[in-house]
Amino acid sequence: MELTPDEIERYRRHILLPEIGGAGQQRLKGARVLVIGAGGLGAPVLEYLAAAGMGTLGIVDDDVVSLSNLQRQVIHDTGTVGAAKTASARAAIARLNPTIRVLDYEERFSLPWARSHLPRFDLLIDGSDNFDTRYAAADAAAEARIPLVTGAVGRFDGSLTVLMPYAAAPDGTANPHYRDLFPEKPPEGLIPSCAETGVIGALTGVIGTLMAMEAIKLITGIGDPLVGRLLLYDSLTARFDTIRYKRRPAETAKT
Repeated sequence: MELTPDEIERYRRHILLPEIGGAGQQRLKGARVLVIGAGGLGAPVLEYLAAAGMGTLGIVDDDVVSLSNLQRQVIHDTGTVGAAKTASARAAIARLNPTIRVLDYEERFSLPWARSHLPRFDLLIDGSDNFDTRYAAADAAAEARIPLVTGAVGRFDGSLTVLMPYAAAPDGTANPHYRDLFPEKPPEGLIPSCAETGVIGALTGVIGTLMAMEAIKLITGIGDPLVGRLLLYDSLTARFDTIRYKRRPAETAKT
């Protein structure tokens, strides 16, 4: 994927980085990334990946923009209230970087849907706000054998990790599954949604931007992605912590 003169100028600050350079920027241009949700987490993910030159962005979301979204879902604005989030996000991306190809799917992500669409993508990013979608995304990415970047936020805290259970760690052991981190879905109603408890808007920007950074690392092959590590952020104390997790022995025996 050769870069045009305009693209070389647009991405000059990336190209100046020896770790990325022209070759890394070309990998970004050729990449196809599917983002689940154009909401609090999906908004910064989409904006930063579009700005970075990620060649094709898929957006799957069946919701519409509401006024209460705008406190955190910064890809939308007052003028798009009532519009489909996919259409609003597509228009924002076009204004930011018209070279990006956007594939929008105004529907709900599910495992059957993923089996039809996910094979055309290189990476899946889950910015959903419910456990059914998170487990479906983890299963779909593992089945398609592509990396998954997944994040979540609470009122003032957030987390993210990268899943590649189809591959081995540097020491030869199998990488963990999502269920090695969260074995079972919590009972319905146990964990309230942000609509019930609230969430600080800037927090979604912090976690979503970190998710975008992990995606850029995975596509360009730089750094050490958060595979087998859960990054935790407490916004009230400005503290980051990392928890390591591994494939459970029973799961290892099955593979």
